[in-house]
Amino acid sequence: MQGLLDWWEARCASSNALRFVDVNLRGIGQVMFQNHPLAGLLFFIAIGWGSLAAGAPQIAIGGFVALVVGSATAYWLRVDEADIHAGLYGFNAYLVGLALPTFMAPSAAMWICVALGGAVSAVAMQAIANLFKTWSTPALTAPFVLVAWLLLLATNAFVNLEGALWASDVVAPLDPAFANPLRFGDFLQGTLLSISQVFLKGNGIAALLLLAGLAVSSLASAAWGLAGAIIAVSTAHLLGAESDLITGGLMGFSPVLTAIALGAVFYKPGLRVSIYAIVGTVFTVLVQGALNALVSPFAIPTLTGPFVLVTWMFLLGRAKLDPE
Repeated sequence: MQGLLDWWEARCASSNALRFVDVNLRGIGQVMFQNHPLAGLLFFIAIGWGSLAAGAPQIAIGGFVALVVGSATAYWLRVDEADIHAGLYGFNAYLVGLALPTFMAPSAAMWICVALGGAVSAVAMQAIANLFKTWSTPALTAPFVLVAWLLLLATNAFVNLEGALWASDVVAPLDPAFANPLRFGDFLQGTLLSISQVFLKGNGIAALLLLAGLAVSSLASAAWGLAGAIIAVSTAHLLGAESDLITGGLMGFSPVLTAIALGAVFYKPGLRVSIYAIVGTVFTVLVQGALNALVSPFAIPTLTGPFVLVTWMFLLGRAKLDPE
């Protein structure tokens, strides 16, 4: 595998076109913290499959368009090239491009917003990264959440921007009355879809491809991604969340990201880190429920807001978790 990566890097070093492809693949991989072109390719295939299976190819296309625009904007802004090459200016743009066709009605204006959102996400990434540099804390997916929320809220003010109120099933408030016992099949479905919903896709095959992409880059990330999904489904069910939200993966996608971030990326793995990551993952489930209730009146989704808030909290705390 390393030999293949070395060969690919050598080709990219001698070709600006291939370097741009590499930057965008790494950008997709960075949605789940993977600076790895093969992981990005598997993620890209997963989202393409999930979009086609849902009969919504415009979602995959939107992600691609915003990703390319976001990466190109980063070059134009002359931000740090090492960060661009690591894909750090692509992943937020990619998520914006997936979210807008999911939550907005198709139109020419929607596609303009996709391209605009991709560009602005690069600006927001630079702004938030500079702000949080003081505390050596990453921007995470905050640029995606901020840009997508603002564009979705703007649908209330412009007649040519139609918000997808038909997506209310995605942002439905919790109803504990529907917290039915989960059968094994429901538990498995909720676990897999918690992983695929990181990319706004409810598809089991896409989830398996995403896990494969994680494993190609980092077995620890794959393990924590799966563990995060299991913890999220278990916690949400024990607390009495609405079963449809659990089985649809809508209570678990932010906890999956929190688990990977705390368990495998920003802290050195160990027993203390594992406990810390589990606590953060469980707390993210509660924050997911809280934000579901908070944003429901605005008919917008939480996106990865719960992950951002909890992970910032657990990183800014700068816990001394190295083995003693």
